[in-house]
Amino acid sequence: MNTKALRQKILDLAIHGKLVPQDPNDEPASVLLERIRDEKERLIKEGKIKRPKKAKATSDKPHYENEPFNIPKSWIMAQMSDLFLLNPKSEIDDNTEIGFIPMACVDDGFSGKHSFEIRNWGDVKKGYCHFQDGDIGVAKISPCFENLKSCILQSLPNGVGTGTTELVILRSLGVYAPFYLYLFKSSWYISQGTKYFKGVVGQQRVNKAIFTELEVPLPSVAEQERIVAEIKRWFGLIDLIEKDKFNLANNIKLAKSKILDLAIHGKLVPQDPTDEPAAELLKRINPKAEIACDNGHYQKLPEGWVITPMQTLCALVDGEKQNGIERINLDVKYLRGEREAKVLTSGKYTAANTLLILVDGENSGEVFRAPVDGYQGSTFKQLSIHEVMYTDYVLQVINLHRKTLRENKVGSAIPHLNKKLFKAINVPIPPYEEQKRIVNAINQTFTILDTIMENL
Repeated sequence: MNTKALRQKILDLAIHGKLVPQDPNDEPASVLLERIRDEKERLIKEGKIKRPKKAKATSDKPHYENEPFNIPKSWIMAQMSDLFLLNPKSEIDDNTEIGFIPMACVDDGFSGKHSFEIRNWGDVKKGYCHFQDGDIGVAKISPCFENLKSCILQSLPNGVGTGTTELVILRSLGVYAPFYLYLFKSSWYISQGTKYFKGVVGQQRVNKAIFTELEVPLPSVAEQERIVAEIKRWFGLIDLIEKDKFNLANNIKLAKSKILDLAIHGKLVPQDPTDEPAAELLKRINPKAEIACDNGHYQKLPEGWVITPMQTLCALVDGEKQNGIERINLDVKYLRGEREAKVLTSGKYTAANTLLILVDGENSGEVFRAPVDGYQGSTFKQLSIHEVMYTDYVLQVINLHRKTLRENKVGSAIPHLNKKLFKAINVPIPPYEEQKRIVNAINQTFTILDTIMENL
């Protein structure tokens, strides 16, 4: 179940007036809007807020075009500037403790939560946005905007704060802030905001018009409150689903690890006394190899099994350098299917079906199989497994040790695979035919577990 999509569907129903029924006894939205406008005019006359300046027409600023938006008859559409004060300023004593909020303190997603740092007003009153308890903060920069970094500011020291200028602050003029926070997290609002992105990629910002000119639905305050209550009820149910989903996903992960652990201890499939002993395999790899049937970590292995370090079974090598031949660059993004093939004219040749192990980067130790002839990426080594071993069995042993390999990378600038640790991994070796039976049992079980995961 895609719970994020489910939450967005609930918000879509909410902002279109389809989540709760309308009450004919509610105050008409048109009356609410007129009252908000009167209140705004009063604040202007008393000098508490300034009258908004009319935006100058420029060739590089697109006029915001509002699209038709279906709403109930009792609702109306109103411009954002009618409902909110944009980026209001505060004036308080310099020694007052306040809440300071960098973007990292605002949670993304649907929670609407935030934290803050305690500062003195005088230290941060300039160069930052101002806000107070009850204001709404909406990120205007990408990807924070698309990641739903928005919240209602609350529980601030002395009720006030400052923060990153990448937050747009909206102060309600008479609407129910939680309703509009959910609206700002809706896929409809996000799509409106991304229409007129400006700036370079990675530093794009939404156009100010979505906080001023954009028309948004306005139901009565009573209905806004009923809608928020219903959204929270549904989101609470989804929270339970996600918790169960996480617990099950975690249990599946643990189950896979346990299955692999049973496999390399000889407890996943029964032994066959007619199988050729693993010691014979080891002799074919290295006639002088010291044959051990147990050690401190693998006591009481089944009869016919032996133990040897990974370096006895595997080698990490590079392909032969080639020039002048166009081949696909077998880099991480290509092998993960994250981008189209990039062709190089030189590199270390890798034949199709060759095993590649990632040796540089966060996920070092991850193994891929080359889908076509190509050049191995600079972050890879070829993983050569001795032919007397059943390849997939060795790969399962490596998979079982992936966590240890990830946690023990070496190097500071670019962390990379601890090759010494990799080579020292103790590999319990069953007879060749048992290796095949083990892998078959693992695959059958993992297929069932993966099917469960796909259906979460």
